[in-house]
Amino acid sequence: MKTYYIYIMTNKYDRVLYTGVTNNLSRRVYEHKNKLNDCFTARYNVTKLVYFEDFNDVNQAIIREKQIKGWVRRRKIELIEAVNSDYNDLYDQIIQ
Repeated sequence: MKTYYIYIMTNKYDRVLYTGVTNNLSRRVYEHKNKLNDCFTARYNVTKLVYFEDFNDVNQAIIREKQIKGWVRRRKIELIEAVNSDYNDLYDQIIQ
């Protein structure tokens, strides 16, 4: 069974929040960390994984991603801080 992830990343100063969806979290975070794509995350140095959820259904993951993207910043911060109050980089936990 395939697993899909929604994730939130930030930069060194926790000022920028980026929410995405992927079927390979370790690969996708690696791409962000190494700026392999010329996009928002590279431009704003978004390299720290601070939150993620996993799903068995891609549609549920996409729905959740859209839900979180629609939230105000404060609500996203509350979500992150509920499980990662120190904003630790969770990348080492997901490397496979």
